[in-house]
Amino acid sequence: MRLTTKGRYAVTAMLDLAINGLNHPVNLNDISERQAISLSYLEQLFSKLRREELVKSIRGPGGGYQLNGSSDDISVANIINAVNESIDVSRCEGRANCHDGKQCLTHNLWVDLSDRINSFLDNITLGELIRQNQRQAQVREESDNSTHRQEIELKTVN
Repeated sequence: MRLTTKGRYAVTAMLDLAINGLNHPVNLNDISERQAISLSYLEQLFSKLRREELVKSIRGPGGGYQLNGSSDDISVANIINAVNESIDVSRCEGRANCHDGKQCLTHNLWVDLSDRINSFLDNITLGELIRQNQRQAQVREESDNSTHRQEIELKTVN
């Protein structure tokens, strides 16, 4: 399995939308600029995300996109599946015809791995990713403040 840019960009764009679209719709131009993703590519992705009802579009001035539900209800697997990205690691896509039309010796291993990856991604929500990013930012800020205090103390001592 190789997660392509389609899946990665879709998850990134949806996370940006979840962070920045709490109180108002987010324009795809803004996501494009913040995440360095082509606007035309985002339009294709959001067309699929809207079709799968993960986002809703708001027309008119100040329009854009919003999540269609809570960030705690939208999983990474939902997003990846919505943009037609495959999480299947078997060469036969689960059809058991990978060895001259028959099931190969390791078929069940790859099917089980695919199921576990899908389950793992299904248990990670946008809300969880937001909280994780907030904790990391807080740790970085505390570390920066601590380093700054130490620098001041060293200057004061000298």
